[in-house]
Amino acid sequence: MSEMLKVAVLGAKGRMGTAAVAAIDAAPDMELVAALGRSDSLDILVERGADVVVDLTVPDSTEANVRFAVEHGIHAVVGTTGWDAARLAGLQELLAAHPGTGVLIAPNFALGSVLATHFAAKAAKYFDSVEIIELHHPRKIDAPSGTAFRTAQLVAAARAEAGVPAAPDATETELDGARGASVDGIPVHSVRLAGLVAHQEVLFGSHGEALTIRHDSFNHESFMPGVLLGVRTVGTRPGLTLGLDGYLDLEG
Repeated sequence: MSEMLKVAVLGAKGRMGTAAVAAIDAAPDMELVAALGRSDSLDILVERGADVVVDLTVPDSTEANVRFAVEHGIHAVVGTTGWDAARLAGLQELLAAHPGTGVLIAPNFALGSVLATHFAAKAAKYFDSVEIIELHHPRKIDAPSGTAFRTAQLVAAARAEAGVPAAPDATETELDGARGASVDGIPVHSVRLAGLVAHQEVLFGSHGEALTIRHDSFNHESFMPGVLLGVRTVGTRPGLTLGLDGYLDLEG
């Protein structure tokens, strides 16, 4: 029998954290060694011998949490947003000094969402126009979502590589925000509505046709297969991986 993975969850009192604690506790190949809240000391991770930490906290604390893990040789699976270019560069520098440690930063753990983003990037070069609508619960603190931001980046990169011109748009006057946020030239619209969990539509259009790629997460348990995949894989992928797609065979 293989050795159990010792896993700790940060942000264990939140909705995602609660679901992660339950999923890890039920996994036959994992042992939940810590479920930490905001005021708990990170030293507990070392004391209890955690192999992997799952960070589901808030942007203000995630960088310090992950740096602590890496400095102590603990792999990290991160679902917290707030990782801008400067923070990522600092983390890569730290990981270079700890070459055996792996970190996964994933804007979305829903496997269907990861696939939808992949499909959108594949479709991007075949249509004149593309816009993204992301819809989430009103407790979400960032807009646009990390998933929409990454989707827009990948779509824009695919269009640029294929030499697709900018989408047609004759707008001359607009209310502030009416055309959404621009992420690498891709309009992204954020909806915050009670009753929703996490949803995204990528809308493509060309003369005479349209394609919509939509993914819906109806509960937080939908993210758990991806979290468990990350926990099981991160120790075999030293260095930094951005996006759960880095752990999936999407090019085969």
